[in-house]
This record gives sequence, C-alpha cells and structure tokens, in this order.
Amino acid sequence: MVHFSIEAVAGTNLPTLKINWRGCGSKQYPPKMMLQLLIYCYANGLLSSRRIERATYRDVAVRFLTADTHPGHDTICTFRRENFAAVGEAFLCVLQLARAMGVLKVGTVNTSEE
Repeated sequence: MVHFSIEAVAGTNLPTLKINWRGCGSKQYPPKMMLQLLIYCYANGLLSSRRIERATYRDVAVRFLTADTHPGHDTICTFRRENFAAVGEAFLCVLQLARAMGVLKVGTVNTSEE
C-alpha cells in the first residue's frame, strides 16, 4: 500500500502544493512527501494529525514513506489546511487510479489480491 501511495502521488501534477514556512531555520518537508503521508494515512483510517505524527515513529510503512523523518502534528495540520484543495484533488486522483487498477474496495484501498 505504501508503494502504491508513493507512485500514485508521484504521477500526479500538483504545482499548487505549498511548503510550510516555519521561519525557524529548520528544514522543510517536501510537499509531495507530506501529500503521500496524508493519502497513505487517510487510506488506513488515520485522520488525526497527532495520530499521524505518532505513526511516523511506530509504523514501519509510514517511516519508510517519510524517510524516517517525523513531521509534527502542527506541521501536518498546517500543510493540510494550506493545501486543502490540492489534497482533496490528489486523493480523488488516487482513488480513481485505484478503481482503474481494480484495487479499490468500498471504503478502503486494498492492494492485496484476493
């Protein structure tokens, strides 16, 4: 599932994604990585920014997706808020791709063959 999320977002053209300007000299997280994180977590039922942040420490797939970096819940929330339309558009594109590939189930994205 994590590889599907990465490839699906990599194939989308979303020039409107904004990065978080924290203003404190800390490195910024790549917008596509943040989008991949949100899409993967949404598809797996993680909707809360705090739960997504915890997953960056606990979930191996999320750690792979974020390259073992740990965006804070404020960073995740700010990215979601500032890119609300782009996140919705990207999620719709990913769902359409999943449906076209035959991996979409009602309510969930499933990449395993049954």
